[in-house]
Amino acid sequence: MFMEYDPAMFSRMLTGLTLGFHIIFATIGVGVPLMIALAEWMGIRKNDEHYRLLARRWARGFVVTVAVGVVTGTAIGLQLNLLWPNFMQLAGQTISLPLFMEVFAFFFEAIFLGIYLYTWDRFKSKFRHFLLVIPVVIGASFSAFFITTVNAFMNAPQGFELVDGVITDINPLAAMFNPATPTKTAHVIITCYLTSAFVLGMIGAFKMLKGDRHVYHKKAIRLTMTAAFIFSIGTVIIGDFSGKYLAEYQPEKLAAAEWHFETEDAAPLVVGGFLSDDEEVNYALEIPYALSILAHGDPNSEVTGLDQFAEEDTAPLFVHYLFDSMVFIGMYLAFVSMLYLLLSWKKKNWMHHKLLLWGIVAGGPLSILAIEFGWVFAEIGRQPWILYDIMRTPEGATTSKHVDAMLYLFIGLYALLGISSSIVLRKMFKDNPAAQEMEQRGIDERGNKS
Repeated sequence: MFMEYDPAMFSRMLTGLTLGFHIIFATIGVGVPLMIALAEWMGIRKNDEHYRLLARRWARGFVVTVAVGVVTGTAIGLQLNLLWPNFMQLAGQTISLPLFMEVFAFFFEAIFLGIYLYTWDRFKSKFRHFLLVIPVVIGASFSAFFITTVNAFMNAPQGFELVDGVITDINPLAAMFNPATPTKTAHVIITCYLTSAFVLGMIGAFKMLKGDRHVYHKKAIRLTMTAAFIFSIGTVIIGDFSGKYLAEYQPEKLAAAEWHFETEDAAPLVVGGFLSDDEEVNYALEIPYALSILAHGDPNSEVTGLDQFAEEDTAPLFVHYLFDSMVFIGMYLAFVSMLYLLLSWKKKNWMHHKLLLWGIVAGGPLSILAIEFGWVFAEIGRQPWILYDIMRTPEGATTSKHVDAMLYLFIGLYALLGISSSIVLRKMFKDNPAAQEMEQRGIDERGNKS
């Protein structure tokens, strides 16, 4: 049977599809420039051409992901206006500043990226070329910052007055720097860095598992796992602040994520488990006092439960699985990167054991999954609101009768883009392996250039 046509539901599905596809390339687009900068800086500091070759090759792949990210990012902008006209009519005037600044940040990044790619080996000073990647890093990170403030605004709308359905007294800066902005933007940017480190580390680990144990790949893994561990610690810290934000500003979202049904002091944290039809939690691990600590930093503090909210004002309870999956993957990434560094510190070759290399390889797709789980949790957890406590999601959607056709067309488009970009990236590096390029450039085993 076909789904009964509901323009709001199909609008949500199409927007979710676009965001889910775009976020993969956007995440890499934000995080990889920093890894490129780190690799080139290491190459200059250590006078090691292996690191500079890493930066050069990562930059080539990065260009492909940027191209796909631009297409899908443009689609998101169009869909906001076409699928959510009532929302944009109400809020568009208020959030136009960060939307404009995001475009400016991307232009800034793209201009310097082109110069950076064109000027390899054209400067006598390697450091001058390195300086060109700094604006790329800044532009990519600020692009993520500005667009995330729009999502933060949807969770904590401010900077305007609503009088009889008409927006007045607009303050774009107050709207952009709302209470959700610090935790939202920090969490998005740090997880982009963490995910990109693992995706790049995955490539080196997979090459070693295939028998290519060149020191070039070992250096790639060491650099990415060191960065990943630092970013994973940052993710944990920011995640703690995010929990405290939810407890203060969106307690129903936190309660739904943690299956916290009744308001109580010294609240335990529910980890895992399954929810029965009568809302009984089965097979879960309860950590005493942990939810109170997460929410307020006090083991005896009171945590608001779902009993304080009307059922129609709370998110679906399956968001608990999304939240737990995101947290579990984050813990896994932190553990794998920490284990690698500990084994490296022991000065043994255990960090290149097959099991650990497979653990790093698994971390690549898992980190992407964590990003997906996090974004779905952020959006579904805000429901039923598109603009928190002001406009419900169906109220913001289009009433067009052709959104379902657009959904099927975009499914085909994203399938084509995903397959094409994968083929291009694979062929780009398969036809020009690192060992061949090192030989062409006269780079020896120690990273010296003849």
